[in-house]
Amino acid sequence: MKNTSRILIALAAISFLVSCNNQVAPAIPADKGIEAKVEKTLKGMDLDAKIGQMVQLNIDLVTDDKGLDEAKMARVFGHWKIGSILNVYKGQAQTREKTAELISGIQEASMKYIGIPCIYGLDMIHGASYLSEATFFPQEVNIAATFDPVHAENMGRVMAYETRAAMCPWIFSPVMDLGRDPRWPRLWESFGEDAYLQSVMAVAETKAVQGEDPNEIGPEKVAACLKHYMAYGAPWTGKDRTPAILSEQDMREKFFRPFKESIEAGALSVMVNSASVNGVPTHANKTLLTDWLKDGLNWDGMIVTDWADVNNLFTREHIAADRKEALALAINAGIDMVMEPYDTLCCVDLKAAVEEKLIPMSRIDDAVRRVIRLKYRLGLFENPVWDTSAYDKYASEDFAAQARQAALESEVLLKNEGVLPIKKGSRILVTGPCANYMRSLSGGWSYTWQGTNDPAYVGRFNTIYEALSNKFGSDKVRYVPGVVFDESNWQVDKEQGISAAVSAARQADVVVACLGENSYCETPGNIDDLNLSENQKELLKAVASCGKPVVLVLNEGRPRIIGDIEPLAQAVVDVMLPSNYGADALAELLSGDANFSAKLPFTYPKHINSLHTYDYKVSELVSTMVGDYNYDAVMDVQWPFGTGLSYTSFEYSDLRCNKAEFKSGDVLEFELALKNVGEMAGKEAVLLYSSDMVASLVPDVRRLRAFDKVSLEPGESCLVKLSVPADDLAFVGLDGKWHLEKGSFRFAVANCSITLECTETTIK
Repeated sequence: MKNTSRILIALAAISFLVSCNNQVAPAIPADKGIEAKVEKTLKGMDLDAKIGQMVQLNIDLVTDDKGLDEAKMARVFGHWKIGSILNVYKGQAQTREKTAELISGIQEASMKYIGIPCIYGLDMIHGASYLSEATFFPQEVNIAATFDPVHAENMGRVMAYETRAAMCPWIFSPVMDLGRDPRWPRLWESFGEDAYLQSVMAVAETKAVQGEDPNEIGPEKVAACLKHYMAYGAPWTGKDRTPAILSEQDMREKFFRPFKESIEAGALSVMVNSASVNGVPTHANKTLLTDWLKDGLNWDGMIVTDWADVNNLFTREHIAADRKEALALAINAGIDMVMEPYDTLCCVDLKAAVEEKLIPMSRIDDAVRRVIRLKYRLGLFENPVWDTSAYDKYASEDFAAQARQAALESEVLLKNEGVLPIKKGSRILVTGPCANYMRSLSGGWSYTWQGTNDPAYVGRFNTIYEALSNKFGSDKVRYVPGVVFDESNWQVDKEQGISAAVSAARQADVVVACLGENSYCETPGNIDDLNLSENQKELLKAVASCGKPVVLVLNEGRPRIIGDIEPLAQAVVDVMLPSNYGADALAELLSGDANFSAKLPFTYPKHINSLHTYDYKVSELVSTMVGDYNYDAVMDVQWPFGTGLSYTSFEYSDLRCNKAEFKSGDVLEFELALKNVGEMAGKEAVLLYSSDMVASLVPDVRRLRAFDKVSLEPGESCLVKLSVPADDLAFVGLDGKWHLEKGSFRFAVANCSITLECTETTIK
């Protein structure tokens, strides 16, 4: 085998001690009782049992069209001793009763044949999204737009409760890939482009999903699985599962931060990036998996692959000759559980790799400990099944109210030239492919992988047209599609009566044009042009030619370029993917019965060849030919990160800090006055940025350092307090160490700014 010698040489240089870095406090404090049980269980296992625990299979391998197949389960659990099953039965959402029935039967078989419980996992992304009656929250990008971690906490708590109510103990959530490239089809699954915002939201969701004690996951909680570790959201091509090329500085300062903070908050498992970073497939990257994550954070949780990704090491990435070598590379790098959905012969190759000493037993034992430890922490040995009928808050009105409020605070007002709120009694034309279509409101991971418009799932919820009819009166609201989506191809829309929409627009007082994207998920969402489709642009141009005010509603998972049509609209609202209650929230907002409070968690591009993030390098903007860097210049984008309007106005003043000078270890406490100077109650997200004025590496023009959301009545004012640890201002130098350098730092909130001095340089 041509790569065998290379693997053996690599093994000689690798230490597989579980706690190689004794100087780092454990991310999750060890529970002596659990550890004793883990060791006892491990000692009773032979190699076949250990290998089986490290493999995860798709539910198809234990079911048929009628449900569980006893013969298949006897083979999967009795012969192969498989430790985990994933995915939803028949590829679409089931009732919680059916899901519980299936998982209960799987657990019975696992205990019968192995004596070790199975750990069942589901992709629950914005709620318990594979359960037919569950409560769906807005997608994560919307949760980020609220700039209020309460909504991430609510989503995590409800998601965990409703998932447990279906007998499932493990979810593949939160998604924590920084959405740094607007072309990327999974941007909407993330909490946006900023590392700090991502960290705050992910930590809030992780704690809500798991509870306070990661060693004892309660009966209303489940294990979280952070994904996709890491740098998945910055592909060089903009397409899913393609390589990232990044500096170590960005990797450590931005991409690693949300994972680090969520691990330190107790996250029990991690799923790996399907692609490569700087030429190394992440599933074979020991530096990222073991050195940074397991040893660097002294973390004893479990790492699982993504869908069949070990196979990609030899079929796509070509760093291994066959699956046996690929398994050796992945397991030695730090993988603990192999998601091999359809091929039980993975167990044969994994065992062969051990017997040929391509993988040491110390690494196998470490991996199995992590799998077994997770099952003990979930209480599965004591209670592999439980009474799901007791979960009486499942799909409750209380949960729905929380989801509606999240939607209400997640839809962003980007432009308003006096047309909003729409006056009661107005004649309204609703047009566009998203106007009467639930699938585009929820996006992917909604009942099915790619999302669905099936009335059996979404018929009880309102489309935008239906919600506006309910709010303004069915006699005042008319729907003419103009353009519709092609159900056979999500990327295609087709003209369907643009001339009819124009005729209807002439009879209306205001036009609400609902443009955007059909639902998609992962690789099927790849596109070659970020521009909004020509059909949809032609529709807007046509109805705008009637001279009636146009409200452009963008319903999309990523920012599609609209620079040529934006001037034709008198108001623009980006609802993104607000899910099942998003249309009702929009009706409340457009009518003025509620106020806008969301802000963009990403930069909205204006030009196809100018795709930037808000924290670009200051040298990317040159105001003169000699290179005069302007920290106050603004990129030529459609709307910057943090943009979001309201029906009221807020006045900022008196920004101050407890320290004029600071050093490493200090905490900077900021205060500012905020007043609602408008005529309507409103919420304001207060965002504090820093700028390093001179640094030994080119600094970012600004970085978000803290935020808070404040509610004020008309004329009411308050004092907003924000804290920033001085060490958060450090950056990674060329030496790989953290540098907090002596010099000036400017801090800004809205129109207020102050400059503070760091008095000494610290390198750690």
